[in-house]
Amino acid sequence: MIQNNSVCDIGFIGLGVMGKNLVLNLADNGFSIAAFDLDISKVEGVIEQDKAESGLSTARVIGCTSYTELLSRLKPPHLIVLSVPAGAPVDQVCENLIGAGIQPDDIVIDTGNSLWVDTVAREKKYKNNFILFSSAVSGGEVGARFGPALMPSGSPYAWTRIKPIWEAIAAKVDDATGKPIERTKPGDIVTEGEPCAAYIGPAGAGHYVKMVHNGIEYADMQIICEAYQMLRDGLALSSDEIADIFALWNKGPLESYLMEISVEVLRHRVGEDQTPLVDLILDKAGQKGTGLWTAVSSLELGTPAPTIAQAVYARSISSFKDLRVKASTILSGPELITLDKNEKQAFIAQLHDAIYSAKICAYAQGFQLMKLAEKEHDWQLNFASIAKIWRAGCIIRAAFLQSITEAFERNPELDNLLLDDFFAKQLSKHQMNWRKSVSNSALMGIPTGAISSALSYYDSIRCAVLPANLLQAQRDFFGAHTFERIDKSTGKKYHVNWSTPTRDMVEIG
Repeated sequence: MIQNNSVCDIGFIGLGVMGKNLVLNLADNGFSIAAFDLDISKVEGVIEQDKAESGLSTARVIGCTSYTELLSRLKPPHLIVLSVPAGAPVDQVCENLIGAGIQPDDIVIDTGNSLWVDTVAREKKYKNNFILFSSAVSGGEVGARFGPALMPSGSPYAWTRIKPIWEAIAAKVDDATGKPIERTKPGDIVTEGEPCAAYIGPAGAGHYVKMVHNGIEYADMQIICEAYQMLRDGLALSSDEIADIFALWNKGPLESYLMEISVEVLRHRVGEDQTPLVDLILDKAGQKGTGLWTAVSSLELGTPAPTIAQAVYARSISSFKDLRVKASTILSGPELITLDKNEKQAFIAQLHDAIYSAKICAYAQGFQLMKLAEKEHDWQLNFASIAKIWRAGCIIRAAFLQSITEAFERNPELDNLLLDDFFAKQLSKHQMNWRKSVSNSALMGIPTGAISSALSYYDSIRCAVLPANLLQAQRDFFGAHTFERIDKSTGKKYHVNWSTPTRDMVEIG
């Protein structure tokens, strides 16, 4: 029981949705917390919620009214968790802690969605003031409360102090089956199973991995939304009928958190006439930047992530609502196609395989991006471990993450997930239905940028000879950019004097 003069295990700054639920999670697992927020009502709110959920007369959380009081309430060396918006707010809190007297051996953990390069810069900036550690958190509000996936990185020494705490509050998985061990109500504690928390690497590595996680999340969500539109507009199905299909799919290889919540959303009704809520929601999607950061990183590193990028573009084009409404009255599409019962069943089966195949490609793009980043930044990422911690607690948790884990356990040096025997066979098995589904979307005039781009990615990866030979010739023609030849030594560069009548070819270097 915490008394007002007690010394706490952990300081916590930022009691928004994620912060509040992480505090309650920590309390459930036996840790005492000194909590601070600029909004005093949030401090009072988490204390009252803790009392109500624990059934104790005294809360397991002490409220603080200043940074100085927060530090005074903690056991030295201090351990402080931040749950504040990425960017300037993180630096502002760090500066305030310095002003309050934080010490060089104290640890500050940034749990927000900070841009990874900002994390690297902050570790250097504050190294003489305190130890900055980062730990991205995935799982949203429910994950934070009952077990998130955690992607920590930074000082190995700091991790030794943080590890038992993070493993206690993280989601847990039965490692033999890959199935989450559910914790669904306040006071639940799960001690068995493998924690979805593993040290990722040096400063910035954890936030980079979380960034890619969110990029995959963008793609996964968009793929499901495109399937929804195919069923809604292509087959004129109701939200309940689509929910029934998604619920059935969620019992097979498409089993995932995102599919599960899509079913719930589609079934939810509001108002006296019980209108499906999804039909009343404005079709303008928001974004907070992590998907964009992932797409930009893929361009910077020169590794393809077209499905992730298309998911970002899809959100962008949705924001042009007025333009789309106007264009819908000007630009024509194909004539409506009517399908009979058997054709509809085939359409649905084809769409199932298209979603499954596109998801595999989206994950393949994300893991290949992390592999290139590992080389670029001299990290040592354990991809089997990353897949493991994504099996529960996070937004992209899905049944087939167990297969991804096994793929990297078989071959830690796997260049691309599509080259793993299991996934190669899955794509080979489902590709014709995938192709038919993409054809259906084109013939019906229904946009499926994510699903279609994934198919193009698959076909590009499996194509031994791409038309880049012509592209290189074009570049050499107008810009003397040179090219290599397949009949000459590797690394030799050539240029054609295109402006001369004889068009002589010369070797460059």
